Amino acid sequence: MTPDPIFRLLAQEGRARRGECLTSHGAAQTPVFMNVGTQAAIKGGLSAADLGTVGCQVELSNTYHLHVRPGDGVIRELGGLHRFMAWDGPILTDSGGFQIFSLAGLRKISEEGVRFHSHVDGRVIFMGPEESMRVQSNLGSDIAMAFDECVKIPSPYAYVKISCDRTARWLARCKEALTRYNAESGAINPGQMLWGINQGATFPELRIRHMEQIAELNLPGYAIGGLAVGETTQEMYDIIALLEEHMPLDRPRYLMGVGTPGNILEAVARGVDFFDCVMPARNGRHGHLFTWDGVLNIKNERYERDGSPIDPACCCPVCARYTRAYLRHLFKAGEMLALRLAVLHNLYFYNSLTAKIREAIERGTFETLRRAYAERLDTRI
Repeated sequence: MTPDPIFRLLAQEGRARRGECLTSHGAAQTPVFMNVGTQAAIKGGLSAADLGTVGCQVELSNTYHLHVRPGDGVIRELGGLHRFMAWDGPILTDSGGFQIFSLAGLRKISEEGVRFHSHVDGRVIFMGPEESMRVQSNLGSDIAMAFDECVKIPSPYAYVKISCDRTARWLARCKEALTRYNAESGAINPGQMLWGINQGATFPELRIRHMEQIAELNLPGYAIGGLAVGETTQEMYDIIALLEEHMPLDRPRYLMGVGTPGNILEAVARGVDFFDCVMPARNGRHGHLFTWDGVLNIKNERYERDGSPIDPACCCPVCARYTRAYLRHLFKAGEMLALRLAVLHNLYFYNSLTAKIREAIERGTFETLRRAYAERLDTRI
């Protein structure tokens, strides 16, 4: 059975795609950058209202972290994640697989799932496909990501193959479980969608094989996982380009956890529609600010008496009101406002970048935009 169409392709230039993805809480115009609110909040003191200010379309939260605290049962009792964090737009929840394999302590992987210790209090938690889908059902996100294993790079070919096969079996269980949970009378979001995740490290044949395996499940969307975890940038680009030919044309494509502005431009050129990354918020909290001329470190002494905005070409609320000198002062003084203003600016920049990309694809000028900015935006000033 084919799922109801959720993705419309509106324009295309080469492999770059301009589309629209429909969810239970509205449509997202793609390419889109999802603003990461891991624990239902953007680190740096931003609220859901601020997400609207910076042009956010989709908010991303994490299954593992919200399961640990406050508990997905608590969020369910309070009406789901949208009501809990006062955000009425689309929400994607990561399955927690990456965090389980990277943050948690001792863990044991089996066919059933993963048993591990919480990074918060050390208690033993079991998470498998059914458990991940139950947690995400309780959260009520619009897009639930499949439970998978994100293997480190490099890893032995034999192990990656075993992992891919197990992840494909886990995906089939995710689909069955979420279909069952969506049919329950008390489902928070009966229209919640499951997206599959492609794995395979940097082995081309395993990537293609796994993509073909999970495409057979005919899901509403697909992601490329397990990248930006140790491979070179060129290896990442090569894997994306390789997979583009094997991913369904009529489904959204999501590159997980990537990346810099240049990475986004290059991945769009290779057919990617969805992005997320903690970089704009994390870098902002350390004073590294994205501009149309590159990345600047606002803590540098050269900005002590600089009365200009962070970026004269930026229309964000921070650039409209405050100076580089003031922001530098806030960081040097240890004021919390420094983090908030820096993150506001960076998220506005990322959302503005994807808006410019959408406009360029519509006009047939994306390649010109890519050539002008792919390297420039990642350059340190």
